[in-house]
Amino acid sequence: MINRDISSRLAAGHGRRVTQLGDAAARWGGQVPEDPGITELADLLEAAARVPDRPGGPGHTTRALLAGAVEDLRAAARLGGLLPAVTLWHLQRAIDQEHTAHQQTVPAQRQEHRR
Repeated sequence: MINRDISSRLAAGHGRRVTQLGDAAARWGGQVPEDPGITELADLLEAAARVPDRPGGPGHTTRALLAGAVEDLRAAARLGGLLPAVTLWHLQRAIDQEHTAHQQTVPAQRQEHRR
């Protein structure tokens, strides 16, 4: 009973995080498929990290954070279903890094619009 409850909670958390990462990839301009896999999301965020810097933008730090998110996604993909709690941790780290990268671009975008 306890194992089943933990497994279902981990599966639900996995699904929520994949959805969040899909939304994040779309925010960076990625064409997210209907039911993306972790590797597809890593590829989309990796493409976003390759976008050239805008003058006055956060640049290197944003790319480094997105690259970190990609590394965590690739680690989660390698683990597959072997260690659900560890996979979930990598997914959450990827979300956190992407969120920080996005937060850094928002002030830069606002400055561009004011010019």
